[in-house]
Amino acid sequence: MFKKQTLVITAFVACLTAGQSFAADDAPSKPNHYTLVRCGTLLAVPGQPAKAQQTVVIKNGIIDSVRDGFDGPDVSKEPVTPVIEEVDLREKFVLPGLIDCHVHLTMEFDAALRMRDLVESDGMLALRATTYARKNLDAGFTTVRDLGSGRAQVILDLRDAIKAGWVIGPRVVAAGHAISITGGHGDGTTGFREGLFLPQTPEDGIADGPDQCRKAVRNQIKLGADVIKVTATGGVLSAAKAGLAQQYFDDELAAIVTTAHSLQRKVAAHAHGVDGINAAIKAGVDSVEHGTYLDDDSIALFKGRNCYHVPTLLASATVAANAEVPGFYLPQVAEKARLVAPKSIEMFRKSHEAGVKIAFGTDTGVSPHGQNAREFALMVKGGMTPIEAIRSATIVASELLGLEKEIGTIEPGKAGDLVAVKGDPTKDVTELEHVTCVVKGGNRVSSPVPH
Repeated sequence: MFKKQTLVITAFVACLTAGQSFAADDAPSKPNHYTLVRCGTLLAVPGQPAKAQQTVVIKNGIIDSVRDGFDGPDVSKEPVTPVIEEVDLREKFVLPGLIDCHVHLTMEFDAALRMRDLVESDGMLALRATTYARKNLDAGFTTVRDLGSGRAQVILDLRDAIKAGWVIGPRVVAAGHAISITGGHGDGTTGFREGLFLPQTPEDGIADGPDQCRKAVRNQIKLGADVIKVTATGGVLSAAKAGLAQQYFDDELAAIVTTAHSLQRKVAAHAHGVDGINAAIKAGVDSVEHGTYLDDDSIALFKGRNCYHVPTLLASATVAANAEVPGFYLPQVAEKARLVAPKSIEMFRKSHEAGVKIAFGTDTGVSPHGQNAREFALMVKGGMTPIEAIRSATIVASELLGLEKEIGTIEPGKAGDLVAVKGDPTKDVTELEHVTCVVKGGNRVSSPVPH
């Protein structure tokens, strides 16, 4: 009986397999999708010379080739007639899609933000965030790193919705909740009356002591975070009257970094005060955000530990201006904003002149979404050449994110991400504030809207 059943099952599986094989052989192939981008001038690899009259051939979202002139690929041997789309940028300057290593897609700071956080549902916040994401993409930023949301699931779901094609936006590398001490820069309940919120826990990113810090990191990774954000020092926009110095102790920072690295996640450290900057780098963080009060020891640590600096000059300029608007910030916030802003260009110049690896990041959300490219002019004001600033938002940024094999240049095998402007941004970097066309993954994004 057993042998008979076995024979029947074997025969059934054989017939099923044969049917599947026949169906697979018989099924028509899916047509390839080509996007042919005709470029008047192409800066394929920032730092190398730009070339005139180039065609970027993108096949199914991935760059297939970069060709001299305006010819296309030979598709005569394709098994199914391919879909071919042309993007005419023969009057434009084309370069890789830009990368912003520090944004906040679930917020845009204004005087009403604290009240919105209290009354707005997750669903409404997510809908608002989709508009912010689109503004970043329209501004030419095809990849962004979101470094902390008060509601982690919203940003993680937005990331996944964009990847699935349900929402139009940039590729998102997301941190989920930032990790903070109780009452620290990342504790959004600070400044409100006691009893208004449930006690904050490591699951909310609020952690004290090495054990809680490990749990907080593990929980963010469990939720799906791509990177870990830690607030190593006080911050400007938090309601806490705790200054800008180190907040996490050395053993807590070590616990966060060791845990994250053991689970193959990089760590970005928000840090203003020099004690927190140096402690974070010694603990092994992969990037320092802001770095306002860095000193010579910080510079040596940056270079010795291969740590990246993300200066966020636009955030400093924005908070300085807003601090002079009555009622825009809480008094303690305005006071901190006035302290930080004058240090920014000085800090940036010191870091750049010393040869620290600088990756482009704006802290957009502190400034309005879609204005990210204003950072370039501030970087040039601080001593970078335009091409160095462009490299910081392409090649260097891709390396910080660990995505250098996928984005950052226009070369075969990389994502079909590129942007176009009218003039030459290697001569006038403010051209990048006026993007005329964005292509992400081989798909042209509709003409950017004015902001």
